[in-house]
Amino acid sequence: MPRLGVNIDHVATLRQARRTVEPDPVLAAAEAELAGCDSIVCHLREDRRHIQDRDLAALRRVVRTRLNVEMAIAEDVVEAVLAVCPDQATLVPERRQEITTEGGLDVVAHRRRLAPVIRRLQARRIVVSLFIDPELRQVEASQALGVSMIELHTGAYANARTAAARRRALARLRAVADRARAMGLTINAGHGLTYHNVRAVAALPGVAELNIGHSIMARAMLVGIRQAVRDMVTLARGAAA
Repeated sequence: MPRLGVNIDHVATLRQARRTVEPDPVLAAAEAELAGCDSIVCHLREDRRHIQDRDLAALRRVVRTRLNVEMAIAEDVVEAVLAVCPDQATLVPERRQEITTEGGLDVVAHRRRLAPVIRRLQARRIVVSLFIDPELRQVEASQALGVSMIELHTGAYANARTAAARRRALARLRAVADRARAMGLTINAGHGLTYHNVRAVAALPGVAELNIGHSIMARAMLVGIRQAVRDMVTLARGAAA
């Protein structure tokens, strides 16, 4: 059954809207762990629109499961991540004007820029994952860079407007996940997953972890973080039972 990583970025988004001290994403992380999640995910963006450097340092001290930091390869971000040594770093593409990450990292095109960053992170014993679109060439390029883990971008599936489109996107995820698993890679998945669509992805063979943020935090506004996380854990693990 897949593990669940809970992304707490949007707690910080709400705090930064008023430039105040609450809500505290570190406390949200503790609540998510008490509810049974398997890792805490946060994205230290170049523009620091939500998670701040001080949050990252505090999360490293507080998180008791695993801390997975999403990051671009900008030097100041790399330095900040190396300073705290999270359990995992997930390299993602980033554009200043985007609302959220809009697609997978193009490992094929950027392998020369990615390689030294990956080596620096791995030298500190940080597990490196690459967030990629479900394309075989991106999987192969990721393996060639020496990473042991990838995260498949599930946006095409989550945003599909018809049942036929969802089936095609899910079949593509399954085929690429099968190939990646045969290559010895650990496979995570995420982006756009909700309480309504998560079960099909959770049921894909070989998916080790689902990383979900917005849907959980949106529900947490109504029922609280612990209940929102418990509900997602039940869906994800029940689908794979």
